Amino acid sequence: MSAARARHFARFRHEALLLKTLGISKPLIARMAQRAAVTGTSIETELLASGAIDEEAYYGGLARMAGLPFIADIPDEMINDGPALDSQLKEPTLVRLHCNGRAPVIALVPKITHIEGLATRVKRSAGLGEAMAITTPSAIRHAVWKAGGERRSRVAVHGLFQNTQPLSARTVVTGDQGFSAGLFISGLLMLLALAPQLLMVILHLVLSLFHFGALLLRLAVLTHTRRHGPEHQALLESADTALPIYTVMVAIYREAAVVPQLIAALEEIDWPRSRLDIKLVCEADDLETLAAIAKVRPGPHFQVVEVPAMQPRTKPKALTYALAGARGEFVTIYDAEDRPHPQQLREAYHRFRLSSDKLACLQSPLVIANGGESWLSAIFALEYAALFRRLLPALGFYRMPLPLGGTSNHFRTAVLTGCGGWDPFNVTEDADLGMRLNRMGYAVATLSLPTLEDAPTRFPVWLGQRTRWYKGWLQTWLVLMRNPGRTMREMRPLPFFVFQLLIGGMLISALSHPALLSFIALSVASMLQSPAHDSSVFTKVMLAIDMVNILGSYAVFYVSGSMPMSPREKISLGRCWLYIPVYWMAISIAAWKAVIELRLRPFYWSKTPHLPSRSLAPNARIDGQGAVFAA
Repeated sequence: MSAARARHFARFRHEALLLKTLGISKPLIARMAQRAAVTGTSIETELLASGAIDEEAYYGGLARMAGLPFIADIPDEMINDGPALDSQLKEPTLVRLHCNGRAPVIALVPKITHIEGLATRVKRSAGLGEAMAITTPSAIRHAVWKAGGERRSRVAVHGLFQNTQPLSARTVVTGDQGFSAGLFISGLLMLLALAPQLLMVILHLVLSLFHFGALLLRLAVLTHTRRHGPEHQALLESADTALPIYTVMVAIYREAAVVPQLIAALEEIDWPRSRLDIKLVCEADDLETLAAIAKVRPGPHFQVVEVPAMQPRTKPKALTYALAGARGEFVTIYDAEDRPHPQQLREAYHRFRLSSDKLACLQSPLVIANGGESWLSAIFALEYAALFRRLLPALGFYRMPLPLGGTSNHFRTAVLTGCGGWDPFNVTEDADLGMRLNRMGYAVATLSLPTLEDAPTRFPVWLGQRTRWYKGWLQTWLVLMRNPGRTMREMRPLPFFVFQLLIGGMLISALSHPALLSFIALSVASMLQSPAHDSSVFTKVMLAIDMVNILGSYAVFYVSGSMPMSPREKISLGRCWLYIPVYWMAISIAAWKAVIELRLRPFYWSKTPHLPSRSLAPNARIDGQGAVFAA
């Protein structure tokens, strides 16, 4: 037996004897010791993470062994706040409690292997028993969250703006951008007055070129797929490997109905409970959702983080607030309605472990599970298949800027914190963060194991969600275009050009789609008149280009989305692809609504309501390609 293994065995033996003295049964100690040997933790850690023993009962027993008082609840007003206090959110060990009229008391969270030495010191010092007490990790975390809530809220709201103002969407349009926009509009108005026909020709040409560029980008993605095949197959870390702590954060607001489904899905995650840090991030005044979580009574690896009420009420603000307490080396984000593949975390960790530190984020594919409920959800599923299983993997392969999805992105926690976290004023914080990581020299790639989501089935809900997305993409474009030269140097020319096609081209295409359709309709109607009007060569050329843009975009949209779909998804899609032109017109409505809303309510977050999924049976599972099967 090696010296290290001998020391490990001796430590377990000593720990087991102390736990037996505390009244823990031998079979339970043996099971926890087996887990600790695999995960590289301690028997005590595994015991508390298993939920087999009540936390208060356990630490109350340690207090009796040490001869110290036990504190079950810590009033937050007894703690003096400061930035250093946040360390106790990640690893609660001790806090100083200030009581009026008496000396401060140190509240400890001891390890059982230290309890004998602590008891000896208490016996030797008569005053030590009055200056110290034992409490629980949950009590310290709860008190520290409360004590520093106002400070953390200020940092979450104002931190990015104060530290790196050019990266924040808090300023919607800068003075220089406003001046440039004024000059551009004045020039258009002058040209409209002097040469309206020339203006129409120039605008038509520019819009058609943007459409054509976006079409070429998607054709290039299809070419990439034929050359390199579909996204990589999942490679998983061995179950026998000691794993790091992984933080999972879910921002929940007015989601009481889906809480049981959410917690059931998170419980399916294949990761040791002692190394899992799940944070349910709720608004402090969302009493209904908080009550729903308390009713389910999630395990010890769950923690509810209550975000103090402060504007803006956005998901990125809540996540940035909770990031201060993230214990994991890696962190991932899920939405309330998500059902992630159980082994998604293992695939992400394996990729991170085998990659350089420059790989900052991994995006999992989002698969729509309710595509068969309506034509709207069917086209939504088609759109997501093209985006998450074709476009994003290709962009990641070539290290192009990758607009993240709002969920199922996995980060290196240190990189996420270092780049400022999420922008609380950007209502599409995921796309903004993907662009920012690229500007800072980091890579973003994709995974293969999916997350199931449900798409909106009613148009008003879809319109509100899509309007928010387009408003956020417009915010992101404005932020990156505050200093185009600097952005291009940081991104490099080709990624900067791709960014313009991805974000700028998408916005312009959506806004101009009705205009191009109108031009096509008018041109065709004019040619069909009897006698036919003599159209110019330019008109005929532009008509041909526009026909290629529109019909080609519809075709690529369908092909790139349907190719990666599973047979079940294709059955759900059926003939709903015929609604693609209607869907694109709806996208245009959302884009114009977003432009108006950016002027009137730039930081308003249109909440997408969710209900428990009807698309999966309770025992359903998902495979690596998003296909659903019964367990």
